[in-house]
Amino acid sequence: MNFRIVLLILGRILILAAVSMAPSLFVSLLYHDGTHMAFVISMAVVLGSGLILTVFFKKNERTMRPREGFIAVALCWMAISLFGALPPYISGAIPNYVDALFEMVAGFTTTGAAVLPSVESLPEGIVFWRAFSQWLGGMGVLILTLAIVPAGERGVYNLVRAESTGPSSERLVPRVRQSAIILYAIYISLTLLQTVMLLFGKMSLYDALIHAFSTAGTGGFSSYDKSIGAFNSSYIEYTVGVFMLLFSVNLGLYYAAVTREFSRIRKNTEIKVFLGIVIVSIALIAADLTRNNVYLSFSETLRHSFFHTVSLSSSTAFFMVDYNLWPNFSKIVLLCLMMIGGCAGSTASGLKVIRVTTLCKSAAREVKRIIHPRAVSVVHINKESVQDKALTSVQQFFVIYVLVVIAATLVVSLDNMGLETTFTGVIAMLSNIGPGFGIVGPTANYSGFSLLSKLVFSLCMIIGRLEILPILMLIFPSTWKRA
Repeated sequence: MNFRIVLLILGRILILAAVSMAPSLFVSLLYHDGTHMAFVISMAVVLGSGLILTVFFKKNERTMRPREGFIAVALCWMAISLFGALPPYISGAIPNYVDALFEMVAGFTTTGAAVLPSVESLPEGIVFWRAFSQWLGGMGVLILTLAIVPAGERGVYNLVRAESTGPSSERLVPRVRQSAIILYAIYISLTLLQTVMLLFGKMSLYDALIHAFSTAGTGGFSSYDKSIGAFNSSYIEYTVGVFMLLFSVNLGLYYAAVTREFSRIRKNTEIKVFLGIVIVSIALIAADLTRNNVYLSFSETLRHSFFHTVSLSSSTAFFMVDYNLWPNFSKIVLLCLMMIGGCAGSTASGLKVIRVTTLCKSAAREVKRIIHPRAVSVVHINKESVQDKALTSVQQFFVIYVLVVIAATLVVSLDNMGLETTFTGVIAMLSNIGPGFGIVGPTANYSGFSLLSKLVFSLCMIIGRLEILPILMLIFPSTWKRA
């Protein structure tokens, strides 16, 4: 283990974290909310820590192996969450540090879970910091570092591999830093476009930025307790819904569209399956809501089914109404969407559509082998055959995911909150959704859980965002041995 390169990366991330607090400091000063000194102190502490690590370890061999890449990613995400909790804690907006940590883990991992009874009572600077943390976490803080800080090319791709979502990561261009810049250009462009469109919906610039940041990161933090429902605007609901859908798609496909590589889009299996799941889910929920006479008109039914289907399939979890009160069939469909999530290479979370598709095709192949033992059966994704090693990797990921769900559910169940609340709460944490069902529904929060459960939930959020392996590696003693 090359500890020096890991600590150097950690130092750079802390410097970036300190700088990223500056916009929130500006908002705090603009609104005179009294939290500006909390941001100043936090920035000084985080920047000082980052500079010490960077200066001390700057003369370092830059080659990074996969092990260092995964460990650096895991430690960096833990560090930014721990330091990111300083502004709300020091300001007194969230007087309990564990609660402040929970909120910021939910921010950076784009989970959107909360322990606060009311977000509207928070100072403007803190609300902005929560939303901006989701924007930073959506694309990944290390990818942002690669985009703005020149780094050695040797081994740096291992950082991208460890932080990227989905079973594999791809370079848009040969150089990693150029790929990071292209991805962020797409990310920023879509965020700015949504901000402008929300301004047309008569949102204030402050609210437009907060909801654009949260949509881009598919995190779901709002500046209102009623989330998108507070605006009572079909235009805003459909605008946010469309952008939640856009950010659930592999951002690399937008680059393919710009460079006119339309064949790459046409043969992409995941986008076809994802859109199919969304369309079928909207139809099923709309039919169920109509059958149970939940809403007076079909247009209102369709509006709610579209918005909440896209919201949960994208792992954003904005809401218009308390879908916890919907019929059980609709809730089961939403739970399935929570687990599946969006596309790999997007800011959405969950198992990812590509993994679920691969698992289904792999299962179908095994059935065919039983029926026709001598037949040669191959799994195809994007019109290319998938190697057995890749299939095994996806299957192993799913097994580990289930084991983590079981372990976390057992620990959280000690709080006796009920099976529906406990199980869906764990799923919501691992899928980086935020709200679950029962006591942790969209209009409720996680404040009733014990200190232990909040820490377990926080760990689950990071495990879900980093897709298990980087965190899992931390518990193996062999990881820390010098090679």
